[in-house]
Amino acid sequence: MQLYAKFQLGLPLTEFLTRYGTDAHRARWNATWEQTTLTDEQRRLLGRFTRPMHVLVLAGAWCGDCSSQCPIFERFAEAAPVIRLRYIDRDDHADAQAALQINGGNRVPVVVFFSEDGFEVSRFGDRPLARYRQLVATLTGESCATGWVAGDDPVQQAVVQDWLNEFERVQWILRLSPRLRRLHGD
Repeated sequence: MQLYAKFQLGLPLTEFLTRYGTDAHRARWNATWEQTTLTDEQRRLLGRFTRPMHVLVLAGAWCGDCSSQCPIFERFAEAAPVIRLRYIDRDDHADAQAALQINGGNRVPVVVFFSEDGFEVSRFGDRPLARYRQLVATLTGESCATGWVAGDDPVQQAVVQDWLNEFERVQWILRLSPRLRRLHGD
């Protein structure tokens, strides 16, 4: 399956939530957006990103994990305009869902990173390490969290950092790519 074609079909977040979400879904995503902040150090790091990064997010507007994580990506893109995000609905893109299964299951969010010219660089999802550590520690057995996030939640702050680490890793892969260095003359 050519996943980059899905990126080109994807929607910016506002359009995605308008098409697939309810008012309650949008409220949950917006609450996370408002409560997600980046440190000065995180903003400086993102400000150093120079290589265009196309990011496809397989998501569900209804999903608590998506509503608690995807607004983080929007904050990253706000600080690093080279990050271009597009969202596709898991159920409307069953072929992408099948191609992006994790551990034999349908999971969201799943993020696929592409170079500016459509080469896949990395995949990451459905929850970062900090969230899994929390779930294991509390033994809640949740399969999909509620999506409600407290602004001062240390686990959510760790989730932001986990995702930032992956975005940073991809940026450095793109910056060091011999093919892209030739293309950009750097």
